[in-house]
Amino acid sequence: MDIVEDIVIAGAGLAGLTTALGLHRLGIRSLVLEASNRLRTTGFAFLSWNNAWKALDAVGVGETLRQQHKQFQSFGGYSLVSGKINSELLFKEHEVRCLKRQLLVEALEKELPSGTIRYSSKVVSIEESGHFKLVHLADGTIIKTKVLIGCDGVNSVVAKWLGFDPPVFTGRSAIRAYADLKGGHGLGPKISMFFGNDIRTGYLPCDDQTVYWFLAYNASSNQDKELEENPAKLKQFALSKIGNLPDKLKSVVEGTQLDSIITSPLRYRRPWDLLWGNISKGNVCVAGDALHPMTPDIGQGGCAALEDGVVLSRCLAEALSKSGEEEWKRIEMGLEKYSRERRWRSIELISTAYASGAIQNRGSGKIMNFLRDKFLNKFFLGLMLGRASFDCGKLSVS
Repeated sequence: MDIVEDIVIAGAGLAGLTTALGLHRLGIRSLVLEASNRLRTTGFAFLSWNNAWKALDAVGVGETLRQQHKQFQSFGGYSLVSGKINSELLFKEHEVRCLKRQLLVEALEKELPSGTIRYSSKVVSIEESGHFKLVHLADGTIIKTKVLIGCDGVNSVVAKWLGFDPPVFTGRSAIRAYADLKGGHGLGPKISMFFGNDIRTGYLPCDDQTVYWFLAYNASSNQDKELEENPAKLKQFALSKIGNLPDKLKSVVEGTQLDSIITSPLRYRRPWDLLWGNISKGNVCVAGDALHPMTPDIGQGGCAALEDGVVLSRCLAEALSKSGEEEWKRIEMGLEKYSRERRWRSIELISTAYASGAIQNRGSGKIMNFLRDKFLNKFFLGLMLGRASFDCGKLSVS
């Protein structure tokens, strides 16, 4: 039997849940389709800057999450070759924390009305039906909807329907891990990043005993497949790459449980694809990783997804509240406004992240190491702070 819904959101990730909650705060119901049988927590945690906290405050979950995560006071960038610090910053005017993904998605889900999320609902195809879309699920269910929002990740079915090519592999991969050190880690409220020898690694305490860490490295598809299938080998690979790190940080890697470490290829949407592509078309649009998959080098992937949710829910609610035009036309205009607001922001973030990663990860000669340590890391740190100053605005509809 077919199901009829006004607004369908594909994907219960950061963008999907934030959009659903933003719409709920504005009095609009939506249905979120999640392919897995429970909330997804892949990735463990992510760096959250000012722009993320403005978005979380806009949807009303910021204060709850602040109580569960320590605020960073400083950033230190170090050379993996010399061990010396090459960039340092005190976060005097910036709110920066390491957000546990599970706590975030649970906070968003808790604020949604019961039944908003439909689990085990994988979108496999989309069909036109006049001013409606027919969303076909893997279990044979067909959902008829006035609005379809694709928040279904880097392999988005909705993005493909809009005409986007698949994201491009950068030639790099990233290990992401989460260490729960029962006796405490003793690292203090500081971000520690290390660059050189063709890798980039960072250590971000979430609270007094948990640390999120990552390691980005140049990779081949065969190597990645082998490491993905063997967490013990993956952990040893990481330890082999961080020989010059302080013992306190090595102990974080050593204390990581094998079920808390993953690796994945780093992919991104080419900026010119966003420049000419359809972020929205009629009553369909994309957000989050379905819109702007990017490398993690400026810590903005998750933050941007939260921004998307606030901007999209506001633009759609604004359009639906107006009168004069037919509803389908108002929906189209609302999604077009969202597309205009997010196009250049997405291009800016993708480009900055890719350039930062290319410089920080590649090249290990003396000249490259000198330029990176003395100039480039400080330059990209300034860019990182600039990108984090964005304000997605409130949820209020004019």
